[in-house]
Amino acid sequence: MKSEIIAVGSELLTPFRQDTNSLYLTEQLNAIGADVTFKTIVGDRLRDLVNAVQVALGRADIVAVMGGLGPTEDDLSREAVAQALGLSIRRDGSLVVALAARFASRRMAMTDNNLKQADIIEGAVVLPNANGTAVGLWLDTQFAGHRKLVMMVPGPPNECKPLFANECIPRLRAILPVRHIAKRILKATMIPESTADALLAPIYTTYKDVDTTILAGHAEIQLQLFCAKPTLEAAQQRVDELASRLEEVLDQHLFASSDEKLEQIVLYYLEMKQETLAVAESCTGGLMSQRITSISGSSRSFLGGAIVYSNELKTAFAGVPPELIEAHGAVSAEVAEALAQGIRQRTGASLGVGITGIAGPSGGTEEKPVGLVYIALSDAQKTESLECNFRGDRDRIRLWASQQALDLVRRRLM
Repeated sequence: MKSEIIAVGSELLTPFRQDTNSLYLTEQLNAIGADVTFKTIVGDRLRDLVNAVQVALGRADIVAVMGGLGPTEDDLSREAVAQALGLSIRRDGSLVVALAARFASRRMAMTDNNLKQADIIEGAVVLPNANGTAVGLWLDTQFAGHRKLVMMVPGPPNECKPLFANECIPRLRAILPVRHIAKRILKATMIPESTADALLAPIYTTYKDVDTTILAGHAEIQLQLFCAKPTLEAAQQRVDELASRLEEVLDQHLFASSDEKLEQIVLYYLEMKQETLAVAESCTGGLMSQRITSISGSSRSFLGGAIVYSNELKTAFAGVPPELIEAHGAVSAEVAEALAQGIRQRTGASLGVGITGIAGPSGGTEEKPVGLVYIALSDAQKTESLECNFRGDRDRIRLWASQQALDLVRRRLM
């Protein structure tokens, strides 16, 4: 069954407030086999709210409306849902009594506008809210001749989440056919999204019962695989079968078959191979080291390194000969290799990485443009370097340089 989440509140249409409830609701709905096909954010205007609800009812079987159930003039979710369904609203006497008792127990005066929270839509089941005054509503109704399930929950997260989990999910479980969702995340790096899709689409498009999404970002691509079946075993079998075929095509670009970060994978290999790593970073300014040391237990394999931004420190910390810098320039394959060798030898690590480049936005020339980065990897047997030309702003170039350096280590250890 298709479901849609409507987040209500003009504040969510500003740069200052973000809808986070829908992430939780999506997780809960997916867990019982309900696909979330749309999410809508709408401001506190009755006409817009009515339109959003009608559109949702026209394309989804389950509609969850979050927010707009409070006592103020701009809390209009009840009115919007009632108008969209052609239903009336009545004031519930028992809720009025409960509201009055709640305020009295706190020795607070109850203003008249609070009575609005005792209004319920014709045919709705009241969903108690243990953490606030705005109750939720459940409607099992009809729209354009089709059965629709409408849930209305308060907006504050400490009210929305427990109410949805305790009141809505059990009701949905009793109605929906049993479905279990299996998922896998594959991660690959140093391959363009378009190239990956050209290689993988002929495979994943044949699996009609598995939803495959390709996401690009943070110097990697993610393939998210989802499958819903009456049993978790059946769903997992289909996801794993597709994942195995995609992994084979991605080959060495694939670095994780679950949700691990590249730096975690590098540390796994270092520990497994009983190797140690040290780095000498120029243009990345310690970013590679920061990523590695963000992982707990990294000290078992990562010895450390140096940020060698100036030519003098390239010599002092990594032993790069000044004449080498003079002959080839600080941004060169020769200097990157000297950095990798030098930091390895000075720290006693079995692997050394050297990174030097031009992160921009200034400093580039026609011969050595912004984005030119040399990355070298050294062990006791050999030292190799890679010339890279990354596009984008300073942060992107630095991120991609650290990603490429980590991937070089991973591939060497493989």
